[in-house]
Amino acid sequence: MSQGNTAVTEQVSAIDPEKLEACTLLEVLNRISGKWAIGILLGASQGPVRFTELERSVAGISRRMLTLTLRNLERDGLLERTVYPTVPPRVEYEATPMARELYGTLSGLVDWAQRHREGIAVAREAYDAQ
Repeated sequence: MSQGNTAVTEQVSAIDPEKLEACTLLEVLNRISGKWAIGILLGASQGPVRFTELERSVAGISRRMLTLTLRNLERDGLLERTVYPTVPPRVEYEATPMARELYGTLSGLVDWAQRHREGIAVAREAYDAQ
């Protein structure tokens, strides 16, 4: 580590454990509530899914954002990535048990949003008209 980075290390070690826990909690919530993560987790919870299947099922996502989001979800232990030794290599993603536990909550959130989207649209129109 260079000398220029030692201040950063000292700052990190001086963080209050409660604040560190809060930061970690916020990071997790931000990760799973991100623009693309819910769609990816819902798709991967149904069983192994390939990159191109996810790309087709998550409307509007670019290949780069899909790659970044998959890596982050894998890093957080929510997805398992399996590479099969074929030519070209076949890669599948599957939700881990931790992510499958989250599936019920995400499904409920999606159902709620679908049930209330018209009401939200009406409320927005009324608010904007004021």
